[in-house]
Parts: sequence; C-alpha cells; structure tokens
Amino acid sequence: MVQRIELDNGVRILAEHIPSVRSVAVGVWIGTGSRLETASENGISHFLEHMFFKGTTTRSAAEIAESFDRIGGQVNAFTSKEYTCYYAKVLDNHAAYAVDVLSDMFFNSIFDEEELVKEKNVVYEEIKMVDDTPDDIVHDLLSEASYGSHPLGYPILGTVETLETFNGDSLRGYMDKFYTGDHVVISIAGNITDDVIEQIKEIFSKVKPTTYKHETERPIFTPNHIIRTKETEQAHLCLGYPGLEIGDKDVYALVLLNNLLGGSMSSRLFQEIREKRGLCYSVFSYHSSYQDSGMLTIYAGTGHQQLEDLASALIGTASQLADQGMTEKELTNGKEQLKGSLMLSLESTNSRMNRNGKNELLLKKHRTLDEIIEEIDQVSISDVNKLAVSILKSKPSISLINTTGTLPQALQS
Repeated sequence: MVQRIELDNGVRILAEHIPSVRSVAVGVWIGTGSRLETASENGISHFLEHMFFKGTTTRSAAEIAESFDRIGGQVNAFTSKEYTCYYAKVLDNHAAYAVDVLSDMFFNSIFDEEELVKEKNVVYEEIKMVDDTPDDIVHDLLSEASYGSHPLGYPILGTVETLETFNGDSLRGYMDKFYTGDHVVISIAGNITDDVIEQIKEIFSKVKPTTYKHETERPIFTPNHIIRTKETEQAHLCLGYPGLEIGDKDVYALVLLNNLLGGSMSSRLFQEIREKRGLCYSVFSYHSSYQDSGMLTIYAGTGHQQLEDLASALIGTASQLADQGMTEKELTNGKEQLKGSLMLSLESTNSRMNRNGKNELLLKKHRTLDEIIEEIDQVSISDVNKLAVSILKSKPSISLINTTGTLPQALQS
C-alpha cells in the first residue's frame, strides 16, 4: 500500500512500507528534464544533476561520496526528457542518514566555480563518449529526426556549446523555476519508520512553492531521417513509429505488441533476423512514453555489406506482424511474461521507489498490482492487432550511422 502525503507547498511524499526487507530506497524526483529546457539551456538538467554531487555548504564532493561508501549504501542520479531523480539505497537503520545527505545536496549545493569547470570537462568527455558509441547516439538522432526542433528532440546531455554557457547563476535560476513545490516528489520504499517520514516532511516543507508555470507544447511526430557518416565496423539503424502517451488506455496493448515485435528473445525480430538469418548480433524494439506522445523504436546493427538485407528484413517483419497479427498463443505468452516481469520487479525496493515516483510525477495515480494485472488480462488480441496496423503501417522516422551516408533502398520509398 502506497501512502501519499501532500505538503502545503505542493511537495508530495510517496511512502511504501515493506517490512519484510532490510533496505530502504529513497529518491528525490523533480518534474523537469531536457524537454522543459530552452534551446540555449539544453543539457542544464543533466549538468545540474552532476553538480549536486560536487559539494554543499557542509560536505565536500569527496565527503558526499564517502557518506554512502562508509555505510555500505549506494547513491546515484539520472536525468530523462521529463524528470530528474537523485536516489540512494541503504540499510534500513541508515535511512534517516540517507535522507539527510540527499536533502543537503538538494538545498545546500554551492556550485563552486572550480568544481563547475572540472565537472564541465567531465560532461564534455561524457558527450564525446556517447558520440563515439554509435549504438547509443543513433537513438538521440532518431529523436531529433522524429521531433525536429521540439524539445523532445533535444539530447539529454546537451551540447558542448550550451554546456560552456552554464554557471552558478544559471543553475540557481533553473532551480528557482523547476525545483519547487509541486515539481518535487519524494519517493521512499522499504522497511521505513514513521520517524523517517516525519523527517522528510519537516525538511521538504522548506521547498519554495511553485510560481513559474511552464507551458509544454505537444510534439508533432514527423517521419524524417537523419544519416551520420562515420567510419564504424557496423552500420547502426533505428526506425521510429508514433506511439502512445504514458496514460493512454491502450498502453498495455502496446507493451504486448512491443514485446512480440522485439522485446524478448522469442520476439519476431530476434527470431527472424538474428536466429533465422544471422544478420546481426543486436536487434530489439522498445516503447518510450511521454506525457503527451510516445514512440516505438526498432534498433539493429550489422556489417555495412548487409545493411540492405537488414533494412528489408526489419520492414518486412514489422509489416508482416501488422498484416497477420499476433496469435492467441503469443497473446497468452506475452501476458504471462509481462505479469511475471512486473511481479519480479516489485521484489526490489529500488524498483518500487522508482515506480511510485514516476507514477506520481507523470500519472498522478497509483494502481495496485491486482488492478494492473486485471488491465493486462483484459487486453484482447483485437486490441493488439489494431495497434499493430495503426502503428507499423505508418511511415517511420529513420536514423542511420554508416560509412556511405546513404539510405538503403528498402527505406527510400
């Protein structure tokens, strides 16, 4: 059972008590990411995440790292297109200490100029690392191809040019807009006590109420293509199809469709392209849901001489699924796999903390496991097949990294 507490300033606390474990996972979630950035501040959400670990008024960067190492805990953070999270996982007897350190980072980070310069260089290297990883950067190129100049097309890391402009004032200004009141969710799961919940309430009641209202623009999915010429051992290809927003009533039908398409080892793509044809080592699909849009992505990498065959096989497999639909056996297997992975994930306090925080920020509702299983069981084969036609029969966006800079014939129509 998830306990939801809303403070007077708009901050929400999600607490899930799991007395059978000895760990606690706590995350500070912020409802902002690269989507809420302007073009000139692209990457600031991610850079701010880095700077939270670089020292506060009471702890140095080394002391923050040591704070968790010496109690056998874990601390980390991540930034997405629509949210940022700072989190820790510790033994239950260290929960109050973890909250104290995370809140110190949230309220008291100093953004020291010397640390800013060093951390910019760290992120420069991170950007270079991604640029040198074609099976990673090709997904960013797909977002750019699909959403163009809309913020959903921005890279989460930002660019070298935007990163150079960030300073302590710009970070604090960004926090003043988005690290406030109803943008903040504290999610905690595990063997927690009432004292820890009271501690969270007291500390985060100091968050300033939200005064800045950001109007997000609904993106328009456009089937464009971006090709990057690069000397690589493999060609890396992504196809993107318009998907569903996170709260759509058909989202579980789409999860089942994705699972059948390329979400598992028994999927159509894996079996046809890797197992039968031996065209690649890596081939998969996944669905990304945002507050008002979504995208179904297919990825595969192969030798340059096999790119034409691979592209034809990808399009052919997707079209065949749309034409023929799924079988009753595939529907049953997909449902059981989905329910199994869901239930297994709930054995982790980290997973529960993540699930509750994300649901509160993006959906503002929390369903029980039984309610979710009931929704999955209610998906019919007709629901999945209708989605397959509407999505996989549409023209995809394309991103490609290869040595020639040209699209395969199979993708030029």
